[in-house]
Amino acid sequence: MTDAEITIHRDATIGHVGPELHGHFSEHLGRCIYDGMWHADEADGTGYREDVVDLLEALDVPVLRWPGGCFADDYHWEDGVGPREDRPRRRNLSWAQGSEQVPEESNAFGTHEFLDLCERIDAEPYLAVNVGSGDPQEAADWVEYCNYDGETDLAERRRANGREEPYEVRYWGIGNENWGCGGNMTPEQYAGEYRRFETYVGRTTRHLVDHDIERIVCGYREPEWTRKLLEAFASGPRGPHFPFDHLTFHRYYGRTISVPEADDADYDQVLAEALATGDRIERIAATVDATATTRDVGVIVDEWGAWHPEATADSGLEQPGTPLDALSAAVVLNLFNHHADVVTMGNIAQTVNVLQCLVETDGEDAWARPTYRVFDLFTPHRNSDAVTTTVETPTRDLAQAGDSDRDDLPLVGASASVGMSASVGSDDGETFVTVTNRDCRAAHTVRLVVDGVDPAAATVDAEVLFADRAPDEVATAENADSFAADQLPVETDSGVVTVELPPATVAAVSVR
Repeated sequence: MTDAEITIHRDATIGHVGPELHGHFSEHLGRCIYDGMWHADEADGTGYREDVVDLLEALDVPVLRWPGGCFADDYHWEDGVGPREDRPRRRNLSWAQGSEQVPEESNAFGTHEFLDLCERIDAEPYLAVNVGSGDPQEAADWVEYCNYDGETDLAERRRANGREEPYEVRYWGIGNENWGCGGNMTPEQYAGEYRRFETYVGRTTRHLVDHDIERIVCGYREPEWTRKLLEAFASGPRGPHFPFDHLTFHRYYGRTISVPEADDADYDQVLAEALATGDRIERIAATVDATATTRDVGVIVDEWGAWHPEATADSGLEQPGTPLDALSAAVVLNLFNHHADVVTMGNIAQTVNVLQCLVETDGEDAWARPTYRVFDLFTPHRNSDAVTTTVETPTRDLAQAGDSDRDDLPLVGASASVGMSASVGSDDGETFVTVTNRDCRAAHTVRLVVDGVDPAAATVDAEVLFADRAPDEVATAENADSFAADQLPVETDSGVVTVELPPATVAAVSVR
């Protein structure tokens, strides 16, 4: 007997699912860069970890943010270009890094190494500019160095350093967490600094480059600080003026719960906190609409994911990779689909070895963690149109609300998209549905009703993740392959698709 029903309204389009919603984030922190993406401080050869590059390339990473994070507002890009043996060694004020956990930066991995990596894995680069300790000249010079095709000193320096053609970097974040590690600024202070930096960065788009540059302003996870920031732009010296294309905020959850030591109630809390990301998106979007408009300003969640107590500065922010965290990632990716009309990018923290990473390394081994499997499963949503889903599901009262502001947890969730070949009122094109069983204790039988489509006359395929895995099982080099997706049996009687989801699982159903 079914206990949950999902209706997919194919004609009720929410917005386009840009690939950037499945983006990633890397910072000079712990073993993310050194030992994660780059082999130590080699001066010769490419230095990349080819095993990690292969995994990222196979995942088809759409966008990668760098160099931070808190590190960005203490990073001076000119330290990281030119011959590696000539690059200065600097202190890292924010983090210890590398396998030896040293609070120093060798600058072996810099602009060229990052941008060349992005080209290798076919990812759009997203650079974070130093506002906290830098100046507008430094920021404008970085744009020119990366993007100008003329004969200026900076363009010629790029060529001398091995890159003839401009990199054409599109995404530029002007600052990071400027309410905190990026300068502890008030919203009004940051608005003034942003205007100053953007004045010079923005001018490069008028004369020096012939491609679009998208400017990103730093917001805060709570709307009050962001409201004051936007009001400062609305009352500027030239009247209301919003010189940015996107506004970002960060969302971490699970801060009080160590998964290996957790119980069922703790699992519920982590998933409820992940689900609350949707509430935060709605509050930030409403704040933008109160002064500007989300038609012109997109919302980016450029740091998000599970952050558990064992991920401390002393541990390089490392924590185990488990199906529970992967399930929480599926919850958030479904929310991005639900808010595809306002969310323009997401960047999970972080790509390799740090926090809710997708890839982990240990010596000569590199492997995909459970969250990697979720991102891979969600790939068919990209470049489709998110459509409205109605979910009827049992719920469970929460023992504690945590950081979710919820008193219950809906046990089944979903999002859906329709392939670009589909047209209104037509059965053409793929309907792709991702379903989460957030119940870590019991299976649920789910009916899927696709408006306008008879599943008996369609091709229906389904996969499921973590069907035989415990929520707290840790992925290692030895067992990593066992977290891959399995085929999921489906029934297509009476005009509906029926699937049974084991506890704590993520499923993908394709109806063509």
